Amino acid sequence: MSGMHTIRVKDELVIESAARPGITLAAVAVVQFMVSLDLSVVNVGLPQIAAGLGFSAVSLTWVIHAYALTFGGLLLLGGKAADRYGRKRVLLFGLGLFGLASLVGGFAQEPGHLVAARAAQGIGAAALAPAALALLTATFPTGRARIRAFGIWSAMNAAGAALGVLIGGLLTEYASWRWVMFVNVPMAAGALALAWRGVAAGPPPARGGRPDVLGAVLATAGMTLLVFGVVRSEQYSWTSPVTVTTLAVAAALLIAFIHVERTTAREPLIRLGLFANRSVAGANAYNLLAGAALSSAFYFMSLYLQRVLGTGPALTGLMFLPFALGVVAGSVLAVKLGYRLAPRTLLVSGGLLSATGFAWFGLISPGGTFATDVLGPAIIASVGFGLSLGPLVSIATTGVAPHEAGAASGLLNSSRQIGASLGLAALGTAAHHRTGQVVTPETLNDGYALALTLGAALLVAAVLIAYSILRRTGQLSRVDQTEDRDSLAVRD
Repeated sequence: MSGMHTIRVKDELVIESAARPGITLAAVAVVQFMVSLDLSVVNVGLPQIAAGLGFSAVSLTWVIHAYALTFGGLLLLGGKAADRYGRKRVLLFGLGLFGLASLVGGFAQEPGHLVAARAAQGIGAAALAPAALALLTATFPTGRARIRAFGIWSAMNAAGAALGVLIGGLLTEYASWRWVMFVNVPMAAGALALAWRGVAAGPPPARGGRPDVLGAVLATAGMTLLVFGVVRSEQYSWTSPVTVTTLAVAAALLIAFIHVERTTAREPLIRLGLFANRSVAGANAYNLLAGAALSSAFYFMSLYLQRVLGTGPALTGLMFLPFALGVVAGSVLAVKLGYRLAPRTLLVSGGLLSATGFAWFGLISPGGTFATDVLGPAIIASVGFGLSLGPLVSIATTGVAPHEAGAASGLLNSSRQIGASLGLAALGTAAHHRTGQVVTPETLNDGYALALTLGAALLVAAVLIAYSILRRTGQLSRVDQTEDRDSLAVRD
């Protein structure tokens, strides 16, 4: 037995030496920060982008939606590609495309150039995000190291979204809107260098079956059309023939995708049996609702600060810094509590805390102040998000076979993006109807307050899902603790 243990330890040493988990974690952290940053970094700079390139009021929204469409629509395909062609290879491809698209977008001379660059960014992100998350899952399979790794990942994920508003505001006011695109280039280059040197190539990917091309086309087209229909609801009402037809076709494509996945003789894009795993199903449902609430927080609070309280872009970005710090604090707390509490407990606690913060956000007023209407609820909501993000990702890949880790990761990223797009469009429509035809700071405030209150309701629904679907298990087991001590002893 001792000889076998020695061999196992030696094998672990060889694996750790090849994989270099510290560098893998650093590369994945940079990747997630960059992808998350790009969801919010352009928001504050939109007025300057419109003036610089000549966007109309309607076409300007496509600077946001072009990225969301390709990112959310292609994530499942990206996850499958990572499983089939190798996570490192797909990660490097995605980083290269993302960095190049960011560079081209920074030099855009007309609206079409920037929209195309943002769409290309989304394609790159759809490749690299699930590949990076699958690498993290494989590199840190159990124990305290896994809890720490996912804590860092969750902090970078949410901090990127929160700091994106700050960075975008500062760059737009003191440099140029073009730097909200250029800022991605050094990050992509740094992550590329880290991944090239520190990420192991991994075993040769299994290619036994033929790829399910039809399923990939149906899933990508269906999700893209779903996001497309929802984000256009600001231009066409929910009951308009355009919106109804678009969503009906999207639903038909997704139903056809499910049928193909159940009956295909080829290798399916995603095995539907994954949803029989309560951890996978519950985590993705929670993620969908949390993504809807989180996207609305950044969007509506940014508008409230600028259009109701009259705050400038740089100061608006600075006011989001406590939110970013709160997420980091919550993530650190989740790591410490994760050694003693089940992930479900952290999800429920974090969701309730965030819902409380959103309910407080819903009390904003036209004569409000930063301290009472923004800072207080931001701290509570952000700590709650930080508590839940790491455990959420860990739960979503629990019990998933190694060869399906990329697909599960793509599914989790996809549920967040689809949730963000659907939630923002739905809450935006509700806010628009509450504001009405007479646009004043008072009517705008009423619309934003309603949307943020609805965000609190979404988080309560997420908590109910976590409590009812997820199992009450998952704290660090004795086996994991023993494995972690062995791993630390080997490293020492």
